[in-house]
Amino acid sequence: ATFVRERGDLFATGLSDRVLAISTTKMAAMLTHAASAPVATAARAINPKSTVRGSVSTASLSTNAAASRSAQFVQGERAAAFSLRQRRQSSAVSKRSLAKRVVSASASSGVPAVQAAAASEWKGAKLKPLGYSVLAGLLIWLIPAPAGVSAQAWHLLAVFVGTIVGIITNPLPLGATAMIGLGVSMVTGLLPFAAAFSAFSSEIPWLIAIAFFLARGFIKTGLGNRIAYYIVSLFGKSTLGLTYSLVFSEALLAPAIPSLAARAGGIFLPLTKALCVACGSEPEKGTEKKMGAYVMTTVFQTSTITSGMFITAMAANPLSVNLAAAAIGQTITWGQWALAASVPGLICLVAVPLILYVLYPPEVKDSPEAPVKAKEELEKLGPMTSDEKIMAAALSVTVALWIFGSKFGVGAVAAALVGLSTLLITGVVTWKECLAEGPAWDTLTWFAALIAMASYLNKYGLIPWFSSTVVKVVSAAGLAWQPAFLVVVLLYFYSHYMFASGAAHIGAMYTAFLSVLVACGAPPLASALVLGIFSNIMGCTTHYGIGSAPPFFGAGYVPLATWWKIGFGLSVFYIATFLGIGSVWWKLIGIY
Repeated sequence: ATFVRERGDLFATGLSDRVLAISTTKMAAMLTHAASAPVATAARAINPKSTVRGSVSTASLSTNAAASRSAQFVQGERAAAFSLRQRRQSSAVSKRSLAKRVVSASASSGVPAVQAAAASEWKGAKLKPLGYSVLAGLLIWLIPAPAGVSAQAWHLLAVFVGTIVGIITNPLPLGATAMIGLGVSMVTGLLPFAAAFSAFSSEIPWLIAIAFFLARGFIKTGLGNRIAYYIVSLFGKSTLGLTYSLVFSEALLAPAIPSLAARAGGIFLPLTKALCVACGSEPEKGTEKKMGAYVMTTVFQTSTITSGMFITAMAANPLSVNLAAAAIGQTITWGQWALAASVPGLICLVAVPLILYVLYPPEVKDSPEAPVKAKEELEKLGPMTSDEKIMAAALSVTVALWIFGSKFGVGAVAAALVGLSTLLITGVVTWKECLAEGPAWDTLTWFAALIAMASYLNKYGLIPWFSSTVVKVVSAAGLAWQPAFLVVVLLYFYSHYMFASGAAHIGAMYTAFLSVLVACGAPPLASALVLGIFSNIMGCTTHYGIGSAPPFFGAGYVPLATWWKIGFGLSVFYIATFLGIGSVWWKLIGIY
């Protein structure tokens, strides 16, 4: 009774029913026991030979009386609590003071304060970032569609921009934001179900997801650590040395593996992650800046350079070659492309690790003892286990199929499934582990959603309208070919923010922009090469613009805002290098 009466604040907060029910049960039991025990004892003292039935009856009467008193007490306390709650609700009490009383009462009554406070906390999306996303979409939606653009295309652009802003500001996880974007596009009638989920049958999102599963096996078996320790033993005196070893290893494989998503996600993401983990840099432990953030960013950025250095380094590059042949009547050879990209490309590969080393430095830069420790760890690992051997064999077969599979009609996803199937059958990786690989499914969801919306912006005519508008503006300006060349190339490069696929960008805009450059008097071959090379490098700007971006970003080492800032800053450097030093090099080798 004292407990209930002294906890008026607790009753006033709405917790009275829960606490009172518990207190009632306990008090009724105590009163019953207290009342029945003396009666039963007295009965036995008066007549020891009395029947048990008599004792029970006497005790039951007392018990009923006690229960009646308990019920009357509880009824009174409920009425008092209700009256107190009514008085409290009518008074002007701020939410903050009310929360304080809840926590205080919970602490004094034994109820965890965190549970009491959690009841009043908002558990949903971050409202401010969500507001930015909705506002961005509404502003575009309410603006009348320009002439030549259908309302359907314009409104889909509004949803697309709102989704992109949501992905940037992060009110919810990326996959959740993308699903909301698809939901809005379907509810508003902009996309039917088949269109909204069309990209879930696309190869690239699934290739990236499977690459995550292969990476799990790579690390789980210990093969990743073994290779990482070996690399550290050779180049591990500095983080910069380790990074260069990864950058140029990827560059050597680039001409042989035409799928950037496979090359980056299936080979170098697991290797890079294993290397970071071996050096004690993990996002889960809050040590991502120790070296992982720098290494992940650098290897991703340079992968966009290597994919642009060779026709066979990215699956969409042959499309650029075919479109160029149709537009200018000249076929770009493998040697011409590689030679043209070699000097500016190598400069970027050397410079980017140094630039990021200054602008986004790792916390651990030098580790002269690392090679010795790595050798010690290799000795502790001993010979390869059976799981490591299976993982190595599966990965070798997968890489071989990525290189030579096209000759036998085996695509990149099919090759990756061969490796994953091997791991699943042998138990090296279980399906439960694949299901638990959250970043894989999250990346698959948001990447496929963006691809679907971007592709239908093209199908609804927005991208062709944009291309034709640029052609008209540049042609009407009467610029010399040099400034016209710069304007068109910049528009082509930075319009990639609207695309989640290099192939989609090339298919939608390459021919139109190349035709504009040629019409303005720019050298045809040089123009075709620049647009083709930049069709890869422009993927550096976002976390969805090229096949290597989702897996590296999905590793969780780099915040989204930082990813975009670095991407834009380095894009300026890439453009200056290729158009500056590159133009001089192209002149020397006779490209124009």
